[in-house]
Amino acid sequence: MLYRFMRLVVPPAFRVLFHLKVEGQENIPEAGPLIVAANHQSFIDSYVIPVSLLPLKVVFLAKAEYFEGTGFKGRLSRWFFTSMGMVPVARGDGSSAMGSLEQAAEIVEGGDVFALYPEGTRSMDGRLYRGRTGAGWLVLETGAKVLPVGLVGTEKLQPYGSRFPKIGTRVTVRIGEPLEFGGYAAMPKGRARRVITDEIVQAIQKLTGQEYVPEYNDHQSKGDS
Repeated sequence: MLYRFMRLVVPPAFRVLFHLKVEGQENIPEAGPLIVAANHQSFIDSYVIPVSLLPLKVVFLAKAEYFEGTGFKGRLSRWFFTSMGMVPVARGDGSSAMGSLEQAAEIVEGGDVFALYPEGTRSMDGRLYRGRTGAGWLVLETGAKVLPVGLVGTEKLQPYGSRFPKIGTRVTVRIGEPLEFGGYAAMPKGRARRVITDEIVQAIQKLTGQEYVPEYNDHQSKGDS
């Protein structure tokens, strides 16, 4: 029900209030299985991407804290994020993170669309950081195509620390051609995960024009999705 509402009401609102421009819509597949990979600069990215890829329904990972609150506010938060198709992930726990990736694989193998940020967390300085190999693992596990997405301007739409987006901000979403990685099956798995992840991040960088940083972004900010 909530996703139907978003499909009907939110896209027009985004285009009017935030001057949302979507480029490369012809590259959006009609259906899954599909992995969407994007850069991450703002909390609102996880809302801009689903709006830009409609009518596809996109599933994201979200911080476990959004699902664990108590009282009315906690129940409301849990209902909202669950209704939006988001999956909880616990940070700092390797087994929990691996479990979330396995759940993501089930989603993709079920024919659906799963989105992730290869950098792992949002960039606080506007640069694009080295991707974490969970993206490569998911590709190898599912064999799904990857749709690279570049977000431009979302860090201005809702800067770090802002509770609400800024009306009138221009945002551009650039959608690249789907990537296939079937030729990496014979490569050692660790190496294949690294190479695939790097190629995904390179495709995103071509869409955004961001400066690339060949190291991990270890910053974890409050409110990261």
